Amino acid sequence: MTSTAARTALDLTADLPVPALEDLYRDLHRHPELSLREHRTAAVLAERLRTAGYETTEGVGGTGVVGVLRNGDGPTVLLRADMDALPVAEETGLPYASGTDGVMHACGHDLHVTWLAGAARALADGRDTWTGTLVLVGQPAEETGQGAALMVADGLHERFPRADVLLGQHVAPGPAGLYAHSPGLIMSASTDLDIVVHGRGGHGSRPEATVDPVVTAAYIVTRLQTVVSREIAARESAVLTVGRIEAGTRHNIIPSEARISLNLRTQSPDVRERMIAAVRRIAAGECAAAGCPAEPTVTVGNDFPVTVNDPATDHRIAAVHGEVFGAGTILDPGPAMGSEDFPRLAAGRIPYSYWFVTSTPADVWNAAPGSDDLMTRLAAVPSNHSPHFAPDLSTVAPGVRTLVSGALAALSDEG
Repeated sequence: MTSTAARTALDLTADLPVPALEDLYRDLHRHPELSLREHRTAAVLAERLRTAGYETTEGVGGTGVVGVLRNGDGPTVLLRADMDALPVAEETGLPYASGTDGVMHACGHDLHVTWLAGAARALADGRDTWTGTLVLVGQPAEETGQGAALMVADGLHERFPRADVLLGQHVAPGPAGLYAHSPGLIMSASTDLDIVVHGRGGHGSRPEATVDPVVTAAYIVTRLQTVVSREIAARESAVLTVGRIEAGTRHNIIPSEARISLNLRTQSPDVRERMIAAVRRIAAGECAAAGCPAEPTVTVGNDFPVTVNDPATDHRIAAVHGEVFGAGTILDPGPAMGSEDFPRLAAGRIPYSYWFVTSTPADVWNAAPGSDDLMTRLAAVPSNHSPHFAPDLSTVAPGVRTLVSGALAALSDEG
């Protein structure tokens, strides 16, 4: 039996203005904005919310947008879309490619905003079918891990109705038309670290008079590869990536310092702390072995928490998505190593459901190698943060339906 929430969602989204929503998506894609600079994007979303009848506030937590629609007694449900783009030069060749040099919506947040705008209108137009309160959030600075915390610090849960449940979604690679739910851990924690190796600079012709930080940094990078393989149990998931190493200005100058930037992905606080300790130990040990004049400087930078769905909430949302989209469309891929700051909106107390919407165009997916192996194909198609990432426009309407049906399920007394 199909639930009332599913039937109502299908009714409310039967006549979505898909061409207009596609135009909105193309416009947002052409005009990407970096974290905490999402002024145009925020203004576009705010205008859509106001037009749909939401009490709308801008400038929350910097450039955040909050729209509130009160519709009688009932639960308060928060729907969130992040808005920021990435410092990536687009290489998609799309006719609506980024018009801003070196900046691109390479993670699909333009699609998230489009989905939220479409859901806002559908739910407002169908307010006679539900009761409760909707809080719609356009969040800045997800990519830097700052935005959610900034909005909470700016009174998200005090200035606006406090949510009983949070819902969020993210576009992802995979054959368009699948919806990935995990009733528990779904995304990992992320931690950035920076290492400065202090050497003693000099002329390249007299290395014996120097302490070369480049060589020491190279040893550190190599030794760091053993942290996961030799210090983390196989049953525990972890990733360590050295994303940047910088040193020197000329071919024949030995510099006085070298800088290493790395990222950790973990799924438990214990593993995170052990990895940070290992990084500090390895950096200190290699610098001591090289005779560096000072101990290395190790700084912990941006971090993201683990994303852990409330099982009951996620089961409920996944069930209504299965009803709306049909058998075989819902999958549980298990936890991803990617990270999100969405949990910080929950302030440690509000249950939430967070899921993925696959978006790879059919022609791209069908041309990918590994026809019998999903993971091989996923590795072959453009993913989030790739300069070639280009979600299929066929996902515009389904992404609105996921939010609408999820909101109605959370507002409903069913289940």
